[in-house]
Amino acid sequence: MSCGAIPYYFCFPSISNSSKFPYPKLSPSYGINFAIRCSTSSPGLPVTTERLRSDTPLTGGAFDFERATTSLTKKVLDSPKKVTLVRHGLSSWNEESRVQGSSNLSVLSEKGAMQAERCKMALADMHFDQCFASPISRAKTTAEIIWQGKEEPLVFLDSLKEAHLYFLEGMKNEDAKRIYPKEYTTWREDPSNFCVDGVYPLDKLWGRAHVAWKEILLTPGEQFLVVTHKSILRALICTALGLGPERFRSVDINNGGLCVFKFNKEGEAMLHSLNMTAHMYTDHIYHY
Repeated sequence: MSCGAIPYYFCFPSISNSSKFPYPKLSPSYGINFAIRCSTSSPGLPVTTERLRSDTPLTGGAFDFERATTSLTKKVLDSPKKVTLVRHGLSSWNEESRVQGSSNLSVLSEKGAMQAERCKMALADMHFDQCFASPISRAKTTAEIIWQGKEEPLVFLDSLKEAHLYFLEGMKNEDAKRIYPKEYTTWREDPSNFCVDGVYPLDKLWGRAHVAWKEILLTPGEQFLVVTHKSILRALICTALGLGPERFRSVDINNGGLCVFKFNKEGEAMLHSLNMTAHMYTDHIYHY
């Protein structure tokens, strides 16, 4: 059986301003479309089940990728990986509009626990070889709820801890803005230049994100779950995409939001999904 892409042409209508032509007329601007016909197909009948390399449907999905981005591991992995990132559920300091940072005093709220349960149900049909989490309370509790009933123990990584924001931590945002206007405004509007006693928290965060990716990706297995905080999630996403700290606020993740990355054996990342939240509002179950 032989197959080929057969072009056929279509043209776009344009509206004439002339009263002689009150209806749309055809313009000479042509486009090209393609139908796939095999020798066993009926003439003119497009075949919609043809697939490209790696069983990728013609209607969507990406090709395999090799040396397309930067390796996060600098080592060949034992297999391709898929990593699902989850932001912890709503916390007590989220509800009180406080700056959280690396403090362990902000705990998962009742609503946050319900969000964690929603994440658990939404991922019920997914298999994960391992779950990694931040040891800070609000993320730890979220991970414990999602991972409950699994045989494999949770793995807590210090590299997944939230950014350290020093004297701002625990302060209500309105108070921090009033008492430390320069520092607070820099953190909110120019975070890569936020500096405390010569230390740039985002530089530290980017370094830990690189460490976290190596710890996760060099673990045997193919599918991993990661539960952590918004700032380190931003760093994980940006480092995987080759973006620096100046792009910190170019991505956002809601409480309970899911992000998915695929990695080839060279440790190169492809962003598959960003901040999926359908499960927060419906009984949606993921099958990606």
